[in-house]
Amino acid sequence: MHRVRDFFHIPVADNDYHPALRIVLGVGIPLLVLLAADRMDVAVFATLGAFTGVYGRGLAHRVRFSQQWRAGLMMLAAITAGLVVSGLGLGYGALVAGTAVVGALGSAAARLRRLKPAGSLFFVFGFSVSAFMTPPAAFAEAVGIATATVVLSLVIGVIGWVVPGHRTPWVRVRPPQLDREERRAVYVAALLHLAAIWTAGTVAGWSGFGRGYWAMVAASVPLQGAVTGHGVSRGIHRIIGTLSGLVLAGVLLGLDFQGVQFAAVVLLLQFFVQLFVTRHYALAQTFVTPLALLMTEAVHPTNPWSLMSERLVETVIGASVGIAFVLAMEWLRRVRGVGVGL
Repeated sequence: MHRVRDFFHIPVADNDYHPALRIVLGVGIPLLVLLAADRMDVAVFATLGAFTGVYGRGLAHRVRFSQQWRAGLMMLAAITAGLVVSGLGLGYGALVAGTAVVGALGSAAARLRRLKPAGSLFFVFGFSVSAFMTPPAAFAEAVGIATATVVLSLVIGVIGWVVPGHRTPWVRVRPPQLDREERRAVYVAALLHLAAIWTAGTVAGWSGFGRGYWAMVAASVPLQGAVTGHGVSRGIHRIIGTLSGLVLAGVLLGLDFQGVQFAAVVLLLQFFVQLFVTRHYALAQTFVTPLALLMTEAVHPTNPWSLMSERLVETVIGASVGIAFVLAMEWLRRVRGVGVGL
């Protein structure tokens, strides 16, 4: 019962608008440049690069920079690999397998470097969106846009250091070394990502919708939970938030925003996502869902109602698979004594 009460409780904000504004700037500046150049068809790569700004939230400038440049390089590697796979024209099964491998490697790297947030959700998203794009975007153009946005996000992440009232000591802080048990948990979690993402992508393929990356991204969400209960809760939040987000998406897609109006709506949605993502995941997903659908429509215009149906079905598939794997690992931990490391 306490989990039901917790769902309807939104913790008090703790200067959440600061990181929200940083990320909005990281997305907004490239978005306006691409809008002026009439190149919104490649805006998704600016959005992917701007995920760099999500890392190191609430940390001192030096530590934040350390986390962000590592996350930025990993994101660029995921995008580049996705574009290469897209250019090769591989089948759906190969794309699913590639996404699962990226999920496993991203999970291990994020945990070994103690990145905040943990997990591989953003790297899975970066690879899968790039790999599933048809036709593939121009390689150099896409990588260039993503790289420029990563660099911009790094600058925005530390620019507050020049303001005396916001400056934090520029001191290198080495994360504590992982002990043997913690390293074992890292590799178990990586294998869990591999299996869950591959399963979600495969099941989504059987569904016939053909946009399997939404299922694979959703499958990685419960795996980021620190404990089993948290992982299950995140999966449920993902589904409920997607449902409420589809209502908002239906309204926004029906209004057919263009130009500056489109950019303004995207940035407003991004601001609300970052405002709530650490406090109430379902509420954040209410804004993530229309944001993702608007960006998808900008790249590949299609039937909005079909797009919304795909988003719902694949999110339910992916989140359910992720929850099932989390619960299975908890059962193994209790019955067989296998460490989960979630």
